[in-house]
Amino acid sequence: MGVVYKAFDPDIRRDVALKTIRSQLTDGSDFAATIAARFRNEAQAAGRLAHPGIVGVYEYGEDGHVAYIAMEFVEGESIARLMARQVRFTDADIPGLMSQLLDGLGHAHAQGVWHRDIKPANIILTSAGRLKVADFGIARIEDAGLTQTHMSIGTPSYMAPEQFLGTAIDSRVDVYGAGVLLYVMLTGKPPFTGSNDSLMYKVVHEMPLPPSQVEGAQRPSFYDPIIAKALAKDPEARFPNAMAFKQALLAAVGQPVGDVAWDATVVRSPNRSSPFIAPAASPTSPGRTEGTAGSTGTMLQGWDRTVLAQAQTMLAHYVGPLATVLVKRAASECDSTSALFAKLAEQVTDPVARRAFLGKAEPLGQLSSGTGAGATHASGPGTAGTAVAPSLALSEATLERAQRLLAGHIGPIAKIVVKKAAAQS
Repeated sequence: MGVVYKAFDPDIRRDVALKTIRSQLTDGSDFAATIAARFRNEAQAAGRLAHPGIVGVYEYGEDGHVAYIAMEFVEGESIARLMARQVRFTDADIPGLMSQLLDGLGHAHAQGVWHRDIKPANIILTSAGRLKVADFGIARIEDAGLTQTHMSIGTPSYMAPEQFLGTAIDSRVDVYGAGVLLYVMLTGKPPFTGSNDSLMYKVVHEMPLPPSQVEGAQRPSFYDPIIAKALAKDPEARFPNAMAFKQALLAAVGQPVGDVAWDATVVRSPNRSSPFIAPAASPTSPGRTEGTAGSTGTMLQGWDRTVLAQAQTMLAHYVGPLATVLVKRAASECDSTSALFAKLAEQVTDPVARRAFLGKAEPLGQLSSGTGAGATHASGPGTAGTAVAPSLALSEATLERAQRLLAGHIGPIAKIVVKKAAAQS
């Protein structure tokens, strides 16, 4: 329906996402009027919300034939894109991510706003592990709804039965959507698929296969009753609100869950047998405390920060910004460079791509030789003391200088090119 630009607000001096509507959609036709109304509705719905889990709206305006919304600029990727890369969300990740989502939905519902289109494409994960709900384009504002209750609006695989049936809806359509999202993160696919007619019949009349019984999912059975309640056909049988959904999930997990799922996973739980990770305030494992490591953000001491930075750069080619958190988590669980890269390779699900990743990582992995996390001792004959691979000898100052020189020829993309070159040099 339009174009989204990354823009800069010179008055407040911050980056923003500038969402514009296509001029063809303001030509005066009934269809154009509907689209324009939904565009304003998005600004009004999200504009009345102020929550860290919801993409903020700063301003709505019209300039000539262009209508626009100035929104919070979020660095990250949608869950849909991560799943397209076959990133697997672990049992340690999912409770924290769902907790963030349900907190955001709870805030929206308290303000009388129902999203009505909760799906992976509308959920953004930042590299720091924060979850953001985006795109309130078809949201309903309780006291001034744009649409009539008989209109069927949404994404079919994530729509509640009442949305298909055209009966009265309320905030529990988002409880259903969140339940479908949970199912997708657990199993890798929606609970129902098929043509529109087939899909509608299944959503209205059938119950999905419990996540624990889906082939290849291998999920704890405690998710099954939670999914069944969230996806109940009758809204009265569902969780009454997002907070009830969250409490049921946390009670089933039986372990503390950090507000930021990805950040929480970098801290080992004292009970290593538990698949769930304690909050970030919990004690770290012996010999591992958190420190700072340049572009990789918060890392664990005992690791060569250059190794972790290169691991992040290499993995980012396959999973995007999520690499930052995945490297942190793997570093907290591994005691050697070779083990680190083997752990990271699990996130590259395509066999050919995984072999390519391990091939690039092999020179770095050989440096560990079982000497502990981040060790750089070489193990061949004639080695005296510690040998450092050429790529690890590149200082940050050298890389920054290379980036500045290259930027004069190719612009800002120099930063990415230099990172890739450093990982292979």
